[in-house]
Amino acid sequence: GIGTGKSYVRSRFEARGIPTIDADVVAREVVAPGTPALARIRERFGPDVLRADGTLDRPALAALVFADADARLALEAIVHPAVRAVMDAWLAAEQARGTEVAVADIPLLFETGRAGHFDVVVVTACDPEEQVRRVVRRDGAPVEAARARLSAQWPIGEKVRRGHYVIRTDGTFAETDRLVDEVIAELRTRARAGEIGSGRIS
Repeated sequence: GIGTGKSYVRSRFEARGIPTIDADVVAREVVAPGTPALARIRERFGPDVLRADGTLDRPALAALVFADADARLALEAIVHPAVRAVMDAWLAAEQARGTEVAVADIPLLFETGRAGHFDVVVVTACDPEEQVRRVVRRDGAPVEAARARLSAQWPIGEKVRRGHYVIRTDGTFAETDRLVDEVIAELRTRARAGEIGSGRIS
């Protein structure tokens, strides 16, 4: 979920030698100027969602899609397949290299029905009100806008219920780091035992 510390936790996995890929970064790359996805976004939402230099005006687009469920679904139908193709190719390459464990950071994993495509789901979680505070602090967004973004996602409690592992980020960084290390140790043990690593990425 948004504001739950996904990026920090991903960075900790990476610092421990686990290859990672960030869906948010990929999502920015697939809508760069000249990409098919950006052309489709302009066609669907009009020229006002582009800046003068031809790049995507993310705040303008966000204002549209977070206020209109149909618009959000239309945007997801454009962006998600492009992101999925890039991430699947990356995961396949990591598997071909014999990588033991690789992590894909995907904010809308459950919402897009992709959870079953991975061997393990690790959920980062904190109190929903803390999510709001973090989004406001990070993005400079009004509280109402932050709440709207949260309401467009599944409740964090439901994600916690469905995850294989949960890393709470309500505490100190040291506490979060300890939880990350525990998950990494177990994932590596399970990978070496052949319990995970099927490469279910299609």
